Amino acid sequence: MNPLPGWRAAFRIARRDAVRAKGRSALVVAMIALPVLGVTSADLAYRSAMPTKAKELTARLGAADARFSATSMGPVKLQQMPDGGAWGTPEGAPEPTPKEQEKPVDVTAAFPEGSRYLTERTVPASVTTRHGIADTQITELSIADPLLRGRIELTDGAYPRARDEIAATEEFIASAGLSIGDRVTVRGPDLAYTLTGAVELPADLKADSLYAVPGSVIAPWQKTADRDKNVLPPQASAPDWLVQAPPGAGVTWKDVLAANDKGVLVVSREVVLDPPPDSEVPMAAMMGGSYNDTEKALTAATLTVAAMAVLEIVLLAGPAFAVGARRQLGLVGSCGGSRGQVRAVVLAGGAVLGGVGAVVGVGAGFGLTALFRPLIEEYAGSRFGELTVRPWEILGIALLGLVTGVLAALAPAIVAGRQSVLESLTGRRGTRRGSRVLPVVGVIALVAGVAVAVYGGMNGDTNFVAGGSVLAELGVLGCIPVIVGFLGRLGRRLPLTPRIALRDAARNRGRTAPAVAAVMAAVAGSIAIATYTSSNAAEQAYDYTPNMTPGTAALMAADTGDHAELPRSRAAVEQNLPVSGGRADIGRVWAGSDCTVYYEEENGCGTLELVKPTGKGHSCPLKGKGAKELALRISADEHKRLMNSPACMDENYTMVAFGTDEHKIVIGGADVLASYVKLADPAAAKAIAEGTPVLLNSAYAQGGEVTLKATHVYNPRDKKNRALHPGKARTTTDRLKVYVAPDRFAATPGIRMVMPERTAERLGLHVEENGSFYTLGREATDAENQAVQAALDQAGNRAYLMTSDEMLRENDDTDTILLILAIFAGVVTLGAAAITTGLSKADAEADLTTLSAVGAPPGVRRSLSGFQCLVVALTGVVLGTAAGLVPAVALRLTDLRAALADMREDPMESAYTPIVMPWETIGLLAVVVPVLAGLLAAGLTSSRLTLTRRAG
Repeated sequence: MNPLPGWRAAFRIARRDAVRAKGRSALVVAMIALPVLGVTSADLAYRSAMPTKAKELTARLGAADARFSATSMGPVKLQQMPDGGAWGTPEGAPEPTPKEQEKPVDVTAAFPEGSRYLTERTVPASVTTRHGIADTQITELSIADPLLRGRIELTDGAYPRARDEIAATEEFIASAGLSIGDRVTVRGPDLAYTLTGAVELPADLKADSLYAVPGSVIAPWQKTADRDKNVLPPQASAPDWLVQAPPGAGVTWKDVLAANDKGVLVVSREVVLDPPPDSEVPMAAMMGGSYNDTEKALTAATLTVAAMAVLEIVLLAGPAFAVGARRQLGLVGSCGGSRGQVRAVVLAGGAVLGGVGAVVGVGAGFGLTALFRPLIEEYAGSRFGELTVRPWEILGIALLGLVTGVLAALAPAIVAGRQSVLESLTGRRGTRRGSRVLPVVGVIALVAGVAVAVYGGMNGDTNFVAGGSVLAELGVLGCIPVIVGFLGRLGRRLPLTPRIALRDAARNRGRTAPAVAAVMAAVAGSIAIATYTSSNAAEQAYDYTPNMTPGTAALMAADTGDHAELPRSRAAVEQNLPVSGGRADIGRVWAGSDCTVYYEEENGCGTLELVKPTGKGHSCPLKGKGAKELALRISADEHKRLMNSPACMDENYTMVAFGTDEHKIVIGGADVLASYVKLADPAAAKAIAEGTPVLLNSAYAQGGEVTLKATHVYNPRDKKNRALHPGKARTTTDRLKVYVAPDRFAATPGIRMVMPERTAERLGLHVEENGSFYTLGREATDAENQAVQAALDQAGNRAYLMTSDEMLRENDDTDTILLILAIFAGVVTLGAAAITTGLSKADAEADLTTLSAVGAPPGVRRSLSGFQCLVVALTGVVLGTAAGLVPAVALRLTDLRAALADMREDPMESAYTPIVMPWETIGLLAVVVPVLAGLLAAGLTSSRLTLTRRAG
């Protein structure tokens, strides 16, 4: 028997039913189209923004055929990979001698005959801005040449063509406060240029640089440096050549090998896009076969996301088909249709609405991507160039929408085929007992999924983590009908409307469970990423070592003695930076001849050392014998305590700051303790006022004293210090009484001890004013930083400014990610709750009519809708939070495994891998979103009801 006529009728009935029930059909189409729209937009944006080989070559070469460059090896034979990413001398070849390396390489001789080329050189420079001075780089390149199209594009003004003209990227112009026509001066040689145009690099919209014609910056700068010894010569890069071969020729692999023989490296468009076989690449044998190894992990992650997207579509659309399936059951069944025909009509409805939703979603995806393209490009930091469309991927996405529409209708079709026609016509469905097998399977899947995910985490296999997480989430889905049924029992002692809402959810599990599952799926993914992101941020914050005390700035002398001119530099800082509070001046201390001054004699400097005692409390237990065993035996908290202890602090933190050399002793007073060290202790201030040094690292103290060892060696050219301290070279060891600060101050960046000036002079040490500390009220803006650099330059450029690095951008990025995840999950939660509430209203008209008939007030309709929405949203969020912890914890176990491996190599390496709950995100999703969903549902529901005759 041919089943086609039956299916043809089923599709005709499904199409007519979809047209008749326009509201429900539009709802189903929207539910299918929205995820398809998102996947389509994501695919288009990803493929368009992804740096393909062709785009990378355009970013490097523009419209040129190849880039030729010399190496520091000299004119010796080279080998390279086809993409130019790796190169070296042939295996077994002798290393070039220094004389060979100094020989120039005739790069132009390696060009294909008849080629045209452009030269490119870059030099770092400081230039004037509207606010002051900014550090940037200037590239000498004829950017007006058509050979640069695609790599550098003019956005405003004109290309520079004369030697006194220059162009800048839009990013630089914005931060510098400049406009086209302004004059820009390169500091040092004092070369002035007119800003003629704004340009952008399509592959790097955040680029911050200037462009000038060849020969207009570097050569005049060098001439100025040759005439004036006070001008430093330009530190320009070696030149590169952008080559355009004769028409139809290109730069072949044969040309690349010929250039390698002359000591020239080549990046050829033709070779990179169509690389030769490994048998023709001499260097291939040395590289092995691991050139690209990241595709598997990316593919696994993509498949996981696609699977969850399909699941979410099915879960969101399923309830709508369930409502329509009961009506179709009554229509077809009353006309004598069989249960199989009812199932066929429901499945045909899924195919019809799924196909429409897929087409609408794909079309809207194209439209939204084109509409928001500028925003996407700004976020990605690069231009698309052209919208990259892969037809098979788009077709697959559309087919995915169609298939998921059918899958969404599958379960309602099966259930509808089992229901009584009389119950469908009268609306009397009663309370049905849920499947006893499904929850058991769900629990088994949940336990197995958690076990697989944990196993993958402990063994570092992300594929197992992804698979186990999906399996665990599917297990929770299997348990949702039982959980929803249990909700009905919770309403026994609640008021009327929440009791009805809970019982309605329990009685109509086929409608409620998928909506709860959809919310759970969205929340689970968001919570997983948010938990991992928060945990990773906490780990980075723990491992982060600041370069200075947060919220501070230090002005340090660049010259010694009277040449420092610190008063003018201090005025420049105080007038241009957001300084709050007073200034704390500091000095540096040394023994013998000043080691910061260059002497030709190697042993012409003295030394100053703060001797660290040995033994328990002074030696770091994470160094030396038994350190590895100890590190692996103790907990992460104990390891953290040891790492931050005074004994281990200097082992972990080796940065030298403020001109103190290794001893980290700063000359200063109580103001240094208050402003930079943040030691607000009257006893410490009193001690330093009385001439007692304040020791910040207690591991250097023994019995309240420290040992200071000074070697007084004087260079014959150091006449000043030699006159002050005549006599033979000597070594002195002094025991100094100190005030020992609490252990937490051992982590003060760059300072180990603060010593009064008179104490240093009493010990025969040399002291010199070296700078000042400032407390900043906020982070300085670009304009303020440029202004202070200009003021320091006007003050003689005798000092430099150091500011604290507080990882503000990283924290901002983390907060932004968490906010985006919360918004995404919140929108899905609101949508799913709204959908199920709308279906509940359509499905429960008879119950609402009965309530009105027995005297229920009009507001019951509003409150019932609100509580129905609240039940779905809150249940889904709670389950989603629990499900989302599985992949997050498993991935943190993977990180822990890697951290323990690093610790085995170095016990000082931290294995601290915390699991930090994103409570703000969870609170937003668990409290704000459900309450908002309930209020919106109640507010948008009409309290008026037209009474109709109740069937039966």
